[in-house]
Amino acid sequence: MDANEIKRQICEQLEALKSLKKIVVILGPRQVGKTTLLRQLTVGASNVLSFDCDNADERMALEGKSTTELAALIGKSPVVVIDEAQRVRNIGMTLKMLGDLHLPSQIYVTGSSSLELSDDINEPATGRVLEFNLYPFSISEIASHTSWRDEQRLLSRRMIYGSYPDIVNNPEHARLLLQNIVNSYLYKDLLEYKGIKKPDVLRKLVVALALQLGNEVSYNELSNMIGIDKETVENYIDLLEKCFVVFRLDSYNRNLRNELKKGKKIYFYDNGVRNAVINNFAPLELRNDAGALWENLMMVERRKLHANTGRFVQQYFWRTTLQKEIDLIEDCDGNLSAFEFKWKVGKVAKVPTAFRDAYPDAVFHSINPSNYTEFVS
Repeated sequence: MDANEIKRQICEQLEALKSLKKIVVILGPRQVGKTTLLRQLTVGASNVLSFDCDNADERMALEGKSTTELAALIGKSPVVVIDEAQRVRNIGMTLKMLGDLHLPSQIYVTGSSSLELSDDINEPATGRVLEFNLYPFSISEIASHTSWRDEQRLLSRRMIYGSYPDIVNNPEHARLLLQNIVNSYLYKDLLEYKGIKKPDVLRKLVVALALQLGNEVSYNELSNMIGIDKETVENYIDLLEKCFVVFRLDSYNRNLRNELKKGKKIYFYDNGVRNAVINNFAPLELRNDAGALWENLMMVERRKLHANTGRFVQQYFWRTTLQKEIDLIEDCDGNLSAFEFKWKVGKVAKVPTAFRDAYPDAVFHSINPSNYTEFVS
C-alpha cells in the first residue's frame, strides 16, 4: 500500500473553509503525514510558493521581515505553504503581519507539535488563523482507500501496531519503525523543550501511563510511583498532550451525588506508540490488555473522526464511587450518547441502572469488533 495515496479526511473540511481566507495552521506529531496533506490540498494549484523551514535559507527568508518585505515575498502567489513553521523565529508575529495584509493567497502552515508553534501563534495572530490537528491515519481513511473488509481482517494489526503512515506503508518493519518514532521523535520533541529537566522521569511516566491504559489515573499515585511531586506529573502530562502522545478524558457528572467529580483517564493517540513504549508487540491472544487496547483504539478513532469532520463534541467517561462505569459519554449540544467498548463480541454491555435513571434521554451503544465501523466513520 502506498500511504501517500490515502486521501486525508480533513481535506474536505479545509476545502470548505477556503472562502474565509484565513491562515490555516495544521499541527500534528512528526511523521504523521502533514507534508503529504499539503500536497493533497494544493494538487492542481499553479504557482504554489513553498517554504520548507527545515532548510535554513528558506527559513531565513521569513525571519525578521517587515510587512512590506513579506508582501513583496508573497507577491501574487495564490497558494503559500510554510512547512515546519516552528523553526521560524517569532513565527507568530510573521503570521500576524501576513494576516494583516489581507492577501488573496491561501496560506497553509504546518508544525510538528504545538509546544513551540501553537504558543507562539495564539497571542499575536489571534483571529487571523484557523488551527487544526492532524493525527495518524484513521481506520476510515484507510478503508476508503482499500475496503472495510480488508480493515476488518487487519483489525488486530491496528490494535498492536497503530496507523502511522510509515507503519501502514511498511507493515513488515512495523516494530523497528515504531521504536524509531518513539525514540527519535516522541522523546526528542519533549526533551528539547525547556520544561523538561529530568528525561529519565519523563520516560518512567510515559511507561506508567501506558501500563494504566483504560484505567482511571491518579496524579498522587503517579507522583509516589515515580518519585516526583504531583505538580511535575501534571506539567509533564500536559506536555505529552501538546506533543500529541496522549490525551485526557475527564469524568462526567451532573445529577448524581456519588458520581466522580475529578476523575481522569489517559489514552494514547496511537496504539503502536503505546506498545512501543512498553516494548510489547505480542499477538492479542497472548496479551492480558486486549480489552484496554480495544478501548484505546475506539477512543482515538472517535477523536480522529470528530477532528477530521469538524464535529464539536465534548467527551467524558462516567463512573460512580460504587464502580459503576461507562467508557465514553459524548455531549453534542446537550444530547447525550453513551458508549461501552467490548473486545469480545459475545459479551453483552448493559447500561448501569444509576446512569439510566439519572439520564433517561441518553442513547446507549455497545461497540465491539462486529459493529464498530459506523462508530468510527
